[in-house]
Amino acid sequence: MKDLAALFPGQGSQHVGMGAELAEAFPAARAVFERADDVLGFSLSRLCFLGPEEELKQTQNAQPAILVHSYAVWTLMRDGLADRVSCGAGHSLGEFTAYTAAGSLSYEDAVRLVRRRGELMAQSPEGTMAAVVGLEAEAVENICRQVCAGGEMVVAANYNSPQQIVISGEVAAVTRAGELAKEAGARMVRPLAVSGAFHSPLMEDVEAGLRAELDQVTFSDPSFPIIANATAEPVNTAAQARTTLIRQLTAPVRWTQSIQRIADLGVQNFVELGPGKVLSGLLRRIDPQLQGVEVGRPDDVLRHREGES
Repeated sequence: MKDLAALFPGQGSQHVGMGAELAEAFPAARAVFERADDVLGFSLSRLCFLGPEEELKQTQNAQPAILVHSYAVWTLMRDGLADRVSCGAGHSLGEFTAYTAAGSLSYEDAVRLVRRRGELMAQSPEGTMAAVVGLEAEAVENICRQVCAGGEMVVAANYNSPQQIVISGEVAAVTRAGELAKEAGARMVRPLAVSGAFHSPLMEDVEAGLRAELDQVTFSDPSFPIIANATAEPVNTAAQARTTLIRQLTAPVRWTQSIQRIADLGVQNFVELGPGKVLSGLLRRIDPQLQGVEVGRPDDVLRHREGES
């Protein structure tokens, strides 16, 4: 029975110790980390398990770390989930994991790609991001347009929930938009610890670099539809997968719309695979009637395996 959507987290979910218990408890998970070490030519697994945190949270390290952890969990859960997963989605970086889980990308190619994606993003032009909490999307978009009319660039970049919109752009523009958001009644404007204006037009050079990398990789049709960040619509072909992964760098992450699209397809149950529980928390803010669980630690894996037996 296809009654489940698989969700894969994005950057920010990393933490020192991630995956260590999984690798110790399950040889299959340990093998996933070891394969990534071989692909990258350094011990990503040691960085995940032991840190240091400052190095782990660097974009070029955090992105493959989260993908590897999430894919290790998917590997452990795949047999039990394969007959239930109707579709998948991943938040920004997590979209790469989703395509990997669906067989559209090979695991080794995915690890190499997200490492390179992180390197390119770390080298992007100066910019920043901030989360605006407590304003509707239309109000945030109007504020961005107002700031842009003054010659600075800021856009709505992540539609995380109806009341949480992340803005992205030039530093001064994001600061000004945050001030206007507070004046308009936002409960909070929280600067994000990022090195660039991700999911904005300032990523155009990064987009070109990633396109060159993706052009060297073979894609297959995904075994289940992936709801794309950029369009909030299902992707069913290899060509669409390649295009959407390029487009998402400069397009906003339409996460609220993606979850609503999945619900429109008749799916009410979600499983978040990987470190943390950010997406499960957003799920409840998007639609309290939707059901979500997190699987990222050994006890989560064992509990869900027992529930399947």
